[in-house]
Amino acid sequence: MISINTPLQHDNIIELLENQGGQFTFVEKKGIKLLFETTIEDKAVAAKLAREAIKKEPWGTGLYFQAEAAE
Repeated sequence: MISINTPLQHDNIIELLENQGGQFTFVEKKGIKLLFETTIEDKAVAAKLAREAIKKEPWGTGLYFQAEAAE
């Protein structure tokens, strides 16, 4: 599981990651934290891929967020 922590763009992030070839599935939202299950075995790599995908979006270039492996 990975988490994305940001106060903005939740709907865009969920849509983006769920359309990454089945690699990410939205689980739940806890405050500013979005939790995703992933099919990628190494969760640190999954968080890095999610971060890169978000940064490539026009709305993600200036977005302050954290992407990290979660328990």
